[in-house]
Amino acid sequence: MDYTIHQLRVFLKVAHLQSVTRASEELNMTQPAVSIQLKNFQDQFDIPLTEVIGRKLYVTDFGREIEAMAGSIMENFEAIRYKTEAYRGMLTGKLKISSASTGKYVMPYFLTGFLAQHSGVDLVLDVTNKSQVVASLKRNEIDFALVSVLPDNVEVEEELMIDNKLYLVSREPERNEDHPLIYREEGSATRAAMEAHFGPMGKLNRRRIELTSNEAVKQAVMAGLGDSIMPLIGIRNELLKEQLYLVSAPDLPIITRWRLVWLKGKKFSPVAAAYLDYLKEAKHRILEEEFDWFVSE
Repeated sequence: MDYTIHQLRVFLKVAHLQSVTRASEELNMTQPAVSIQLKNFQDQFDIPLTEVIGRKLYVTDFGREIEAMAGSIMENFEAIRYKTEAYRGMLTGKLKISSASTGKYVMPYFLTGFLAQHSGVDLVLDVTNKSQVVASLKRNEIDFALVSVLPDNVEVEEELMIDNKLYLVSREPERNEDHPLIYREEGSATRAAMEAHFGPMGKLNRRRIELTSNEAVKQAVMAGLGDSIMPLIGIRNELLKEQLYLVSAPDLPIITRWRLVWLKGKKFSPVAAAYLDYLKEAKHRILEEEFDWFVSE
């Protein structure tokens, strides 16, 4: 056999996502390039690794066994690289963080300086909804989670970051009671805040729309599909361009806190420990430099 590390990496991504299209997006490759690497890897086995039924890609039982072994190979390959860099005196390893979806407007600013200082650190940042973030935290798959609401039934420690201010947002400057309400999907913290304010179905005389990302909600409000409660931190440019407006509503804004949490008693890797030290030291400077407009709002 003569497979390459690149082929292993491509196969692992395709097997994990069960999609050549999504794998190409995450690997920053074209779909044909991913398909070629997958075929070259498959050609080294007499037994199929994947199969397509209808238009859906599935990994075979044999493919799952190869996936597990390929994962071990990649872990050892990365361990060799990290060990080599450690002998050079560098801080090396992975920093694994899961963030609630609107946290993507917050978390990068608290990472840039640390990663610039430590070129041997690889970042794995998963941006998803709150329920998936909490699931990863409970399974101890990550170092830290960025959430705006503390998770239930799990003991954590935390570092407070920045307020999360939720306003009612419309594409018109005045509130219209007849506008439909646009909700996030089940498991979203913003969805929970909106249901607490309007009730699970909103007012009975309103139609209800559900979308699966904050960006989709923003675009839908801008298009006039309805109004929604949204985090202020993710709509600054649209407010400045008057594409969106904050409209007055009772008991708004809702204010929670973005916080970085980790399992209580967790044994940190050197990378995770160094990042937490960095965050505590640099947090206030970052807030002043990057979020002055938001903090003073």
